[in-house]
Amino acid sequence: MCTSSLKELPLKLNEGKTKQIFELVDQPGLVLVQSKDQITAGNAVRKDQMQGKAAIANKTTSCVFQLLQESGIKTAFVKQHSDTAFIAAHCEMIPIEWVCRRVATGSFLKRNPGVKEGYRFSPLKMEMFFKDDANNDPQWSEEQLLEAKLCVAGLTIGQCELDIMSRSTVAIFEIVEKAWATQNCTLVDMKIEFGVSVKSGEIVLADVIDNDSWRLWPAGDRSQQKDKQMYRELKEVTPEAMQMVKRNFEWVSERVKLLLEPQASSRVVLLMGSTSDVAHCEKIRKACASYGIPCVLRVTSAHKGPDETLRIKAEYEGDGVPTVFVAVAGRSNCLGPVMSGNTAYPVISCPPLTPDWGPQDVWSSLRMPSGLGCSTVLSPEACAQFAAQILGLRDHLVWCKLRASMLNTWVSLKLADKKFQACSL
Repeated sequence: MCTSSLKELPLKLNEGKTKQIFELVDQPGLVLVQSKDQITAGNAVRKDQMQGKAAIANKTTSCVFQLLQESGIKTAFVKQHSDTAFIAAHCEMIPIEWVCRRVATGSFLKRNPGVKEGYRFSPLKMEMFFKDDANNDPQWSEEQLLEAKLCVAGLTIGQCELDIMSRSTVAIFEIVEKAWATQNCTLVDMKIEFGVSVKSGEIVLADVIDNDSWRLWPAGDRSQQKDKQMYRELKEVTPEAMQMVKRNFEWVSERVKLLLEPQASSRVVLLMGSTSDVAHCEKIRKACASYGIPCVLRVTSAHKGPDETLRIKAEYEGDGVPTVFVAVAGRSNCLGPVMSGNTAYPVISCPPLTPDWGPQDVWSSLRMPSGLGCSTVLSPEACAQFAAQILGLRDHLVWCKLRASMLNTWVSLKLADKKFQACSL
């Protein structure tokens, strides 16, 4: 984190209720987002100073954006600059608040009488609100957004852009929800905003995500809420009440750092039948690295040295680290089935098939005796993804990378289709 002063004084671009945006003259395309010691509710109908809030909000936002960025979500966040500010890509903001809900509460209940508090949305409930303080941020439909034909940084917001933001909102919520679940906290709902990067023209997650942005219930218990709702519900703003609010914000800012830590170490152990399989194994190892999974490469033959194969297996069973074994053996694959028959750990066969005997050799991986649960995946990249899906059940950081990868694949197809349609006109 850089705490040094900027080379040149920044130019203020905008100021909101809880932050200021400055253009960095000596760093074109970047801005400084400076938090303020102010807390508001009801479009600033209620407004108070809370000493230290700027640092608390900045720490929370920086950790959440780091989690999302390391998962693979495109954000405007660049780095934390100081205790109360971070650097981000310069974006023109799309004037829509995207609200994603897992549990029914708050304004949703007022707008939907008959729904009981605590109703769980599966799939998630999505809502859009047009940012207009004078009219209390009215709720918009997809049709209203499309008919508005908003143009932001030269990009017209059409069906493609709407779909990308909608899909991204769900993925972002699920990643943050998964992370908070490791702390036994229920992410009840969350609001986010997107911007268009002035430099790249891409839609990216922008603004901030801090304790003003969500409802957070430890153990799923509303009475333990740690978000801004306590401030909204204060009958009287007293110094004692504000201290309680601040303690809640501090509680969140301390625990949000834990979202960046893996819950359990894990690994993939690649067993190759001979050194001629190294190139195939390296493809698997590279793909595993994209999910943050370390790989160990070993050479062993279940045909020529079964006792050594089982000794190596036992070596990785004895330390309690969640492990997926991947067997890479060409020709007659005995390595995967032998491993599967002698371990309770998951085993994946990923044989390096050759053009000459490949169609015949693959049957030794596919057709095995009863009682063996060894799976077969032919693509090295797909093999790594399958291993990540297994290990992601225990490690939320691996799961988050998988979830972001799903989103990014969908977005790339959506953009390719838009480009193809434009070329066809």
